Amino acid sequence: MRTERVRDLLVVVPAWNEQASVGHVIKEIGSACPEADVLVVDDGSTDATAAVARQAGAAVLRLPYNLGVGGAMRAGFRYAERTGYRIVVQVDADGQHDPAAIHTLVAAIDEPDGADVVVGARFAGEGAYKVGKARRTAMRLLARMLSRITKTKLTDATSGFRATGPRALPLFARSYPTEYLGDTIESLVIAARSGCVCRQVPVVMRPRYAGTPSQSAWKSIAYLGRAFLVLMLAAVRRWPQLTPGPEDGHQAAPTAKEQP
Repeated sequence: MRTERVRDLLVVVPAWNEQASVGHVIKEIGSACPEADVLVVDDGSTDATAAVARQAGAAVLRLPYNLGVGGAMRAGFRYAERTGYRIVVQVDADGQHDPAAIHTLVAAIDEPDGADVVVGARFAGEGAYKVGKARRTAMRLLARMLSRITKTKLTDATSGFRATGPRALPLFARSYPTEYLGDTIESLVIAARSGCVCRQVPVVMRPRYAGTPSQSAWKSIAYLGRAFLVLMLAAVRRWPQLTPGPEDGHQAAPTAKEQP
């Protein structure tokens, strides 16, 4: 049951074995956006991620085993809905997302003709974010296809730095995809097909605080194949349409049966 109290902003940080960086990320969020509450979803970590997050001042939701980013975010959306938050912003635990841009994402929801889902686009603004040539080509192709589905220009469909507004939040609490790449690609299809407005704003992406991401031509090809498969499956599935809510006349997500 959703609580009576309406809170404004929850920053959800999905984290899997990020003890080296999660504390710094939480402190940065607190400095850049002190009005926000922070929830770390410990996605089955085997290190001290949960302990470090609590010590840094965040609430922690621990999953019994690793579900992936999509599963962690669905848990975060459910927590936000049940505890009465209005907006959820995803910030990754590796330090690549700059919390200083949280207000920019939220502003794109709160403006008069605001969006329901706002993507922080890594290639739309300033900054030196770089990926391999093959992967960037794949990301451009995906962005073009998703731009047609969402009816808005997207240049970075796989960015996880996002804000979700009050119309999309209940939808994602029930239907946020947990499969690989579903949290980025399929979630935009779900939002658009359900009647949500998607938009992007430019953000700067930074290097990880810890760890080294692996990239290769073969991994980029595999990524492209999986991503297009996810997109095709999401495009042909039927999604529930938003219907007018009883409280304020705005549209709200349907009360569909929750997926496991």
